[in-house]
Amino acid sequence: MATQTILTDTYKLYPSPRNAQNVVFEHQLFLPYPYALIHLPDFDLAGAASLFAACRLADMKMGQLVTFDLAVDQARFERLFTPD
Repeated sequence: MATQTILTDTYKLYPSPRNAQNVVFEHQLFLPYPYALIHLPDFDLAGAASLFAACRLADMKMGQLVTFDLAVDQARFERLFTPD
């Protein structure tokens, strides 16, 4: 089955098959690490979050986009995330 692509004004997104839901939440963080392994349950987030492979349209930079329902979850992720 082909992966559904989501196109926004800023990104072309490819949802992770591990997402519980493929929602692009308000709080977003672009990571320029396309091959980093990110397992969202390891971060003990309070709200919902989604992970996407992403192409940033402004410069065609590949990476990953993590989106969060809650701003506190984004802050927690930024504090705890270290690329491989």
